[in-house]
Amino acid sequence: MGRFTDSWRSHLLVTLSGNSEGRPRWVNQIATGDDAGFFGPDSAAWAVHGGMATMVAGIRALLMQTLHPGAMAGVHDWSRYREDPLGRLSGTIQWLVTVTFADTVVAERESGRVGHFHQRVVGTYLDAQGAERSYTAGDPELLSWVHVVFTDAFLQSHVLWGDAIPGGADGYVREWATAGELIGVRNAPHSAQELAAQLEAFRSAGTLKSDARVAEAVRFIRNPPLSRGMLPFYRIMFAGAVASIPREYRDLLGLKRSRLPVIWGTRFVLSTVRFLLGPSSTSEDAARARLARIAAAVELNQTTAR
Repeated sequence: MGRFTDSWRSHLLVTLSGNSEGRPRWVNQIATGDDAGFFGPDSAAWAVHGGMATMVAGIRALLMQTLHPGAMAGVHDWSRYREDPLGRLSGTIQWLVTVTFADTVVAERESGRVGHFHQRVVGTYLDAQGAERSYTAGDPELLSWVHVVFTDAFLQSHVLWGDAIPGGADGYVREWATAGELIGVRNAPHSAQELAAQLEAFRSAGTLKSDARVAEAVRFIRNPPLSRGMLPFYRIMFAGAVASIPREYRDLLGLKRSRLPVIWGTRFVLSTVRFLLGPSSTSEDAARARLARIAAAVELNQTTAR
């Protein structure tokens, strides 16, 4: 049993961080810097992104993202998710974690890296009405869609499987608008009501579309190339993510909610993962080390000045 647990933990750490120790190289950047960052230990962003529900939120966000044909075209044309799915996952996690826990300089630099990548993502796609449209990853509509579905996924997943959020849902949406603005999102929602309204606006305007590309991406997300030991747990989380998506979007995705108690099952899986990984993340530990260093320097300066 101990050998199985160690093996499963190693596979999990490699999947999430890229190495079996669970500390990717970019975590070291989080310990550097001279300010508390855009958020802080008592923030909604730390609470949500430091929670285990992020694992399900990522699945939900990827599923929802496919429904905008422009966003789907960018993934289809430019992403290497089939050849290197863990690499793409690691890049997304790097941005999320860095902006959440790093100081402002590092967070802005990481957002600039994402923006630089977006500059070369261009192409054309057929919209929901069949008209050809050009796209760039930095297009305001696409940036808005990705930000909205991302924020909604992490918020709703945490509501289902996480602890209380400081400042509530409005606090999280308002804080994470800052992250959206760092990569060029305009008019990011600042409340849960605004978030829901912007998400519904995409659907009611007839912007969303389900086609063969969406079906292909959904099949891949349902059955990613994970180790056999991890797949049963992943499938429970996938079912939990699907169950958390409102029916109108599930229908577009061609997915049905399981009749099994997958909400409870997902909670059990997340609790198991938390037990295996420990109570805190390397990223949060690095951020707290930075804050402790800053506080110690301030105290030393005050003592010296007396």
